[in-house]
Amino acid sequence: MAEENASETPANQAHTKIQDAFMSVPADAVTTTPEPATADLTWHGSKETEGEEMSYRCTAAHLDVRSDTGKLVGKMFSLTYVALDEDGNASPSRPVTFCYNGGPGCASVPINFGGVGPRRVRTDGVSHLAYPIEVEDNPYTLLRESDLVFLDALGTGFSSLAADADTKKVFGTDGDADAFCRAITTWLEENGRWGSPVYLFGESYGTVRNAILMRLLGERDVKVAGVTMLSAIFDWVQVLEGEDLYHLGMTPVYAATAHYFGKVGAGEDPNKWYNRALKFTEDTLAPALLKGDRLGREREADIAWQYSELIGLPTKHIQRCHLRITLDDFRRNVLLDDGKVCGRLDTRFSSDAPSFAQNSSEWFAGEDAADDAVESSWTTAFRSFLRDELGYHAPARYISSNYEQVGVNWNWEHREPGRMEASACPNFATDIACAMRRNPRMKVAILGGRYDAATPYWNVMHDMSCQFLSDELKGRLEWHRYGCGHMAYVDVPTLAQMSKDMEVFYKKA
Repeated sequence: MAEENASETPANQAHTKIQDAFMSVPADAVTTTPEPATADLTWHGSKETEGEEMSYRCTAAHLDVRSDTGKLVGKMFSLTYVALDEDGNASPSRPVTFCYNGGPGCASVPINFGGVGPRRVRTDGVSHLAYPIEVEDNPYTLLRESDLVFLDALGTGFSSLAADADTKKVFGTDGDADAFCRAITTWLEENGRWGSPVYLFGESYGTVRNAILMRLLGERDVKVAGVTMLSAIFDWVQVLEGEDLYHLGMTPVYAATAHYFGKVGAGEDPNKWYNRALKFTEDTLAPALLKGDRLGREREADIAWQYSELIGLPTKHIQRCHLRITLDDFRRNVLLDDGKVCGRLDTRFSSDAPSFAQNSSEWFAGEDAADDAVESSWTTAFRSFLRDELGYHAPARYISSNYEQVGVNWNWEHREPGRMEASACPNFATDIACAMRRNPRMKVAILGGRYDAATPYWNVMHDMSCQFLSDELKGRLEWHRYGCGHMAYVDVPTLAQMSKDMEVFYKKA
């Protein structure tokens, strides 16, 4: 035994630590998860919904995730909202939408209590929330169109792994999608909802999960009716600094942000300014980046000046960076004279700049005013709802984000459909195109915001344009760009418009 321990590699040691962290569920059928809890509640509309009311049943429970041989892989936490008719019955044919956030390593509370669930924490523009946390019946809830099931990925929230589960498989693109596929089919079976149109609603990495799931569910004979991609990312290479596509995707975000803070484009319409940046990105910046040092100093200086006019950083600074501005660079400098830094998930948020001694780039990348402003309020409201209204007695800790154990150990390898070998840097747009070609009746909505620097809108446009879908399939794909950041629902005008767009989307044949 001593020799085995002495020979363990750092990777094996990390794997062992991860296993130890999720041993709350034994490998056999006996579980330690709390008993399910259910309550019948009433959603009250607002002036926006003309006093509309709706009864619904909310259930907190865990879903078994089992292999084809019946072996327990984990227990996935779910919070289900089902609309009830006048007699207190659910409709077995009403659409059901499975919702989740991303990370990888994030639970589903933000998209639930932040956005499309029947309860919502009131936000205050781009200000940090304070006590008391105000929770309201969400006038823009997606429950009006579909029953909702919010799922926490294994290793997040209240979801946990079996003691002998292989985390190398579960914490990865394909293992994660497989777990969600199994949880979804378990829910459909346990709730007798095989006759319901199945929808997927993913945010951020949840859109990667969507891309694989919409194909994988079809391969396992679950027909998907529609998919919503909120703040999407399909090609991970495009978020790597130094890649030309990274800098192209960030440029319109920089322009929108500088315009928002009044550094450029005084009096210009925000949407037109963003479109101007898109044109510059594709017509001027893209060819320049492709040429590298063959561009020439004079031409580089000219483009740097045009770039400066769009994003507010000095021309000389942009030229010193050879037209390649990183997000950290922009966040530190766009509000430099104000002593502030802008956010990442939503660049309209800002906070005081860190101390000069806090010079770690990795640390700074994780400091985000947009997240700090709202995340803890969402989780607090969610925990209060579970305990006070459902009587659900859960463990003390809810793992809203598990970057340390899940995110950093994530296995990105994925075999794109039609490829012979797996890729460590896959483009998941290939899965979307494959799923749409197999199921041409499926509809897809892609939603994004001008101020999202985590998953820039331009990159998603680029990804899907390179799939060369037929006109028929492109007609099943719709695009919505809003004046918001990554978590679109923080912005109430965006949430209101998104609700209208989703109403049309669900009614579409």
